[in-house]
Amino acid sequence: MTEKEESFDLVSMKKKALEQLLTGKSLYGKDGAFAPLLKHFLESALDTELESHLDDYQRDQGNRKNGKVSKKIKTNAGTIDLETSRDRLGNFEPELIKKRETILADNLESQIIGLYSHGMSLRDISAHIKDMYDTDISATSLSAITDRIIPQIKEWQSRPLESLYCIVWMDAIHYKVKEENRIVSRAVYNILGITKEGHKELLGMYISASEGASFWLGVLTDLQNRGVEDILISCIDNLKGFSEAILTIFPKSEVQSCIVHQIRNSLKYVASKDQKEFMRDLKTVYKASSLELAELKLDELEVKWGKKYSKVIESWRNNWEKLTCYFKYTAPIQRLIYTTNTIEGFHRQVRKITKTKGAFTSDMALLKLIYLAQNNIALKWTMPLANWGETAQQLAIWFNERMKLDLK
Repeated sequence: MTEKEESFDLVSMKKKALEQLLTGKSLYGKDGAFAPLLKHFLESALDTELESHLDDYQRDQGNRKNGKVSKKIKTNAGTIDLETSRDRLGNFEPELIKKRETILADNLESQIIGLYSHGMSLRDISAHIKDMYDTDISATSLSAITDRIIPQIKEWQSRPLESLYCIVWMDAIHYKVKEENRIVSRAVYNILGITKEGHKELLGMYISASEGASFWLGVLTDLQNRGVEDILISCIDNLKGFSEAILTIFPKSEVQSCIVHQIRNSLKYVASKDQKEFMRDLKTVYKASSLELAELKLDELEVKWGKKYSKVIESWRNNWEKLTCYFKYTAPIQRLIYTTNTIEGFHRQVRKITKTKGAFTSDMALLKLIYLAQNNIALKWTMPLANWGETAQQLAIWFNERMKLDLK
């Protein structure tokens, strides 16, 4: 095409684009005007890259333009057939569209990862791309695109952490994963913390075959290796050996077991006809205004229900120290720590994204989606917790040298 013909062609493409824009037609897809404009831009940019590559040194080596090469590129404007120049020696490495690349980076790829992060299956993403852009992308190609975030995940998992976290909630969320032609269970261990400035931060995410205190010990060791020196208050469920694992790594941490978990476990062993009355009496224990009153109400609970539900009362007494840590603090701190509702709320948001998956194809497929989901959730964690200024001052009083405020 001559320079004059190319100029005329570009004018006609711009005219078509303007007409489609004014009439409300889509610029994208099979008949959209954007595809030929993008084709013109890409071919021109690649030719400019090649001209820049063919400097005096390359020409002295005998390198020159050597005909044209065709290449199909998938974009959000559809599949584009590019005709670009090649060099004689074959040492030209374009930056805009690399060799063997078939999908325009930072264009369609970012949209694919965005759709994937909101829980769409690879099959649904493929259908969506076909409907929107008249471009076919196989599930294998889509999987390869989402795999490009794996280095980001590994970097995120090993990033340095702050030396102090005021409150940390630890809990696991369970999924099914395909392994060697069978479906197995996986526990995803999540650690959600509050910084000294009152911001939420997911400290880590780990996958194991099952939930256990021994694995939690390894998780806590990893936090320590990444820079965490102190956790003021650790909020956990009632997993056996969990508090001991925490105190092994962070011996100064206060451990608060979740009251709600304890209540749920208790009601499993209370007859349905007694549950309403038993709960009314139990509420006077964990809602007491002081530890002393709570102990008195537990004694009253045992007098009334001890013979019928001795094991339930025994469980409360055996776990009493871990269950009642919150009584020593003021109401704002109590509301934060007496349950693991904070991290369970995070898990509910994650499940909204993952609920469409019956079973994940691999551990990494599971990790990819939860990582992308937490990225989206963390976008809302820009502000400190409500009334954090008051809460931080109270923590500074309780923990003295361990919680120093940056006051000038």
